[in-house]
Amino acid sequence: MKRPTVFDCSLITLPVIKNRAGNITPVHNSLELPFAIKRIFYLYDVPGGESRGAHSHKKCHQFLVAASGSFEVLLNDGNTQRLVQLNRPYVGLHIPPMIWASEINFSSGSICLVLASEFYEAEDYIRDYSEFLTLSEHQ
Repeated sequence: MKRPTVFDCSLITLPVIKNRAGNITPVHNSLELPFAIKRIFYLYDVPGGESRGAHSHKKCHQFLVAASGSFEVLLNDGNTQRLVQLNRPYVGLHIPPMIWASEINFSSGSICLVLASEFYEAEDYIRDYSEFLTLSEHQ
């Protein structure tokens, strides 16, 4: 199995239904995203200068959207780092398993919407960077 790299993390533009009263962006299971959604959560009220994430997943895919405001995602595959800015509510970042990701530089009032391919399982998280490096070398 090919080990994922930061270049396997892709920006996906979602459909926008324009209306003078406000726009709508629909997301359907396995249609706009390369996985079926099993869990949705969002991060908000992140204090200035704080970061979130700083972990990887063994099998969970994630799709991050700046539903409001902006933030950056620092991606790391163990060899290469890539910084992606999210600042539009209709563009999201797909992060496959075995990519270390940290959400940083949140603007005031920002909301990070996360669509995940798996239900929460503590065992799926890799929270220790040295463990991540060891596991990613053996893929």
